[in-house]
Amino acid sequence: MLFLLQILLIILAVIAREHEAIAEYVPPYTSVVAPVNKHTDAAKPLYSVQIKTAWVNDQFLHANFLIDIDAPFVWHDCIVQWNIYPGSCPSNTLCNYAISCEEYQCTDLRTSYSYNNPSCPPETNSSTLPGWGSCACSVNVVNPVTGSCGQALLGYDELTMSAGDGRNAFNGNYGAYPDVGCAPSSSFALFPANVTGVMAFSSSPYAFPAKLYQPLKKTLALCFPSNSSAPGVLFFGTGPYYLLPQSNVDVRTYLSYTPLLSHPDSFGYFIGVNSIVIKKRSINVPGNTTTKLSTIDPYTTLRTDIYNNVVRRFSMVTKRIPPAKPVAPFGLCFTTSTVGLKVPDIDFILPDGKKWSVSTTNSMKQITNEVACLAFVDGGATSEPAIVIGTFQFEDNFLEFDLQNWTFGFSSSLLHRQTSCANFNSTVIESP
Repeated sequence: MLFLLQILLIILAVIAREHEAIAEYVPPYTSVVAPVNKHTDAAKPLYSVQIKTAWVNDQFLHANFLIDIDAPFVWHDCIVQWNIYPGSCPSNTLCNYAISCEEYQCTDLRTSYSYNNPSCPPETNSSTLPGWGSCACSVNVVNPVTGSCGQALLGYDELTMSAGDGRNAFNGNYGAYPDVGCAPSSSFALFPANVTGVMAFSSSPYAFPAKLYQPLKKTLALCFPSNSSAPGVLFFGTGPYYLLPQSNVDVRTYLSYTPLLSHPDSFGYFIGVNSIVIKKRSINVPGNTTTKLSTIDPYTTLRTDIYNNVVRRFSMVTKRIPPAKPVAPFGLCFTTSTVGLKVPDIDFILPDGKKWSVSTTNSMKQITNEVACLAFVDGGATSEPAIVIGTFQFEDNFLEFDLQNWTFGFSSSLLHRQTSCANFNSTVIESP
């Protein structure tokens, strides 16, 4: 009996040590990382993230997904089938297992996390798949380029990103298993070339961040490039983040933080803006104003009353720069052929006195060699939200969405730090 008791104690001790080892395990990676590309061949500038979609012939296939921080779920160019055994999927096609209209994911997504768009028709159970005894789950999707509504079929997917440590990407991979909408290729006709999906980075439980499991911290970091010749970078995880040439400076040390706000009719992200300051003169922003962050809108849009005050003040402080005829969609433009363009910062004053400074490179859009325009747009008298901060103002700014603490970190222009979003060392190295 004593011998059996000793054996039991030894077994329990071994199990306890194994649990301690698991608890103390620290993975070699701190985040997942992917390149971000700028596209200028669509109706408006757009940004995509490159994701690994399938393992074929001993290598990963890659696809570019538009980055959308408002979309409720991921959708892309693929088909759903009742089986995807080898040989059953058409060549050059991505196939996923179908989700039945009777499964809880279908009902849950349709009733709580679908696209909220008046152009979308009611979702029905009329879709069926050949050889399958159940109806497929049709869901509405909204094209972020055209705003039109289409339909996709919901399926199970696997999407993969490279693991990393903030300095490099590793050759190791990190998979996520979201429910995605599979839409026909025709749904992407007006997308940028080689972009075949929408990557949802919103707060929806069906968006991609909800499917990236522990040990990754629920933090999304975006760094949009300012041109299409070199990629920026996207991180998801704990950090740190490093950009060359400051290889030992964590970009988080450049960030200021403000609370993220939610909106009852959106899965996107909002912040508070108390006022807009241009050369020490404050432009009042009404107290009930909401400010949305958008990765789809190309330029910051202001409700007409706010826009008029900003343009009036900006015109006054730039009166020495010769004006030029406005170029749509902009209302204030300047001649730059004889004068070096340097304009005052536009400061968004946030709660607790935090300041997000928009300097010349993010406030002035160069239209031609002779003309540059203030990259702010009149959204109309009833625009809601009253302020939408767009992607031109994001370029070469480091942005961090902490979805656990619900805060937003921003750097203002990295060019003032002698770096840019194109300066991540993308060399893939062996996993430690």
